Amino acid sequence: MKSDFTYDLLIIGGGISASVFASKYLKNNLTKKVALIEIGRGLGGRSSTRISKRFKGWKLNHGSPNLNITNNNNNLLLKSYIDELIDNKFIKIDDSDVFFLNEYSNLEIKKKSEFSCGVNYLSLDTMSELSKKIIESNNLKGKIDFFFETLIVDMKFNNEEWLLTSKNGDKFKSKYLICSTNLLLHKRSLKILNVNQIPLRKAIPINNDKKIDLLLNFLEEQTFIPRLTFLIYTNENYSYKDYYSKKQRYFYLKNNLEKKYRFERIIFQLQDNNKLGIVIHSKNIELINSYISAKDEEVFKQKIITNFNKLFEENPVVNKLTFDEKVSIMKWRASQPSGIAVPLSLQFSRKYRIGFCGDWFEGDGFGRIEGSILSALILEKKLKT
Repeated sequence: MKSDFTYDLLIIGGGISASVFASKYLKNNLTKKVALIEIGRGLGGRSSTRISKRFKGWKLNHGSPNLNITNNNNNLLLKSYIDELIDNKFIKIDDSDVFFLNEYSNLEIKKKSEFSCGVNYLSLDTMSELSKKIIESNNLKGKIDFFFETLIVDMKFNNEEWLLTSKNGDKFKSKYLICSTNLLLHKRSLKILNVNQIPLRKAIPINNDKKIDLLLNFLEEQTFIPRLTFLIYTNENYSYKDYYSKKQRYFYLKNNLEKKYRFERIIFQLQDNNKLGIVIHSKNIELINSYISAKDEEVFKQKIITNFNKLFEENPVVNKLTFDEKVSIMKWRASQPSGIAVPLSLQFSRKYRIGFCGDWFEGDGFGRIEGSILSALILEKKLKT
């Protein structure tokens, strides 16, 4: 049944950027009616947690496992917000072991990579719960409505009002619109939504707003890194060779080793039931294509376990897997923006009452959670001025 909804402000996307923006906006606009629209089953975006229906009792962070904050410019806005998350006991400093595997699969302990630069923070709960807690901290009066598993396919701006249409025909009206995802602004939307024109370009024709034109031009050049994520639900007796008891443990593969085994990073995650989950990330195009063309997914999964066992064959802390471990696979079409970042000066169009936030904006946090958080904080301040 199709429905019509009216709000003061709509947010598209349910990642950590949307959660931070929504929380700050709700705190300063108690009388406003807000809705968040997300294509997935819950909050988190690429900082999501897989709560398996098939394998009960497992919660695996299968996107970003933690937050790494460089804050190279000593940004007081970002620092204050991270302190706020710590004070609320939403996050803590991540003191997990971080290992780098060199070309001989030997361990090297370092602290610098694109995933471990600056200070690492760990959610005290799952990553999806972190996004949820961020919103709930300022949603005390239940002013925000959530629409999950909802895909927006059309956007219009008429009479100073936004009108969005979902795939199932629901209509959403609002005075202001926030896009924390750039799917509806990027050329990849043409194939995913099966449309002939980028939705935002259809809503705002060229030459009507210089900021929007420039933003779409930057996004035209922006690319995204696809990834496969393998979630391994180990058997009850699987454990480390040593007695490591912290929540997570990280292994990053150096370039030559990544090319050989096709894994980018491997994260061990201790569960509440003391079982040990393993999340393997890969951005190897050959492996992704091999998965797409695989006729037998089970045979493909066995190859992943074989590669894992070869990688850790002589490792002093990691045991091999057996071939009866349960494995599920997640394919990310656009796991991380790459290339040209969008200038923060293009974040908000007052003429069209539309704002943008996410890790696709310029700065030290480009492509990472830091960028998602900072852009959301900056955007919320721009709406107040």
